[in-house]
Amino acid sequence: MARIPSTSFFIELNVKTGSDFQTFGKFFLGSDRRFANSIFGKLVGSKRIGRDTILNMELVEAKDELPQNIQMISCTLEQLTENCKMITRETFKFLNMAET
Repeated sequence: MARIPSTSFFIELNVKTGSDFQTFGKFFLGSDRRFANSIFGKLVGSKRIGRDTILNMELVEAKDELPQNIQMISCTLEQLTENCKMITRETFKFLNMAET
């Protein structure tokens, strides 16, 4: 019997360390692609990633636990703060609406 792939979405928070980025946080968004895209579309920041980028956020899709980056934005510390608030608020609303 064929196994159905398990898909999940999350947003990774990354900070530049030397010449590479390290993940320091992750928001799990569940398995709803529309919800994940909606959340990422509301984030503030720039699609332009350059040498001077210090912080970035990535939308990641994991199929059978194999991650694939979908989108990325760079942001300032202030934008990161607002993005984290928005993700938390919208996820709370989404999960509580699913319960009813």
